Amino acid sequence: MAAHNELGKEGEDLAAAWLAGKGYKILHRNWVQHPHEIDIIASKGKFLHFIEVKTRKGNESTRPESSVNKQKFRNLKWAANAFLRQNPGNPWIQYDILAITIKQWGETEYFLLEDVYL
Repeated sequence: MAAHNELGKEGEDLAAAWLAGKGYKILHRNWVQHPHEIDIIASKGKFLHFIEVKTRKGNESTRPESSVNKQKFRNLKWAANAFLRQNPGNPWIQYDILAITIKQWGETEYFLLEDVYL
């Protein structure tokens, strides 16, 4: 597995554990509707959350969330709409980005952007 794929998997594992600790119920991980994927689908309260996870090592110069551009967000919404067509009955939805920075000494920083719209 390529290093960036391993970092992505590690980030998604960290994200699922962190979100669960914040009261989110993880419903799906890596939900795919070809050709797009949703990293995490979770529920909390009355909301269904479609969460894009971005992970970077602390020595990189850019913040993880900066890699979610309009096209990536469009793909997330396309996949979310496909999920909602297959699983109706969720009137309250939200798009979130969870940015994870793994620092050099093992400390992990989480930054949750909630209710994103690009």
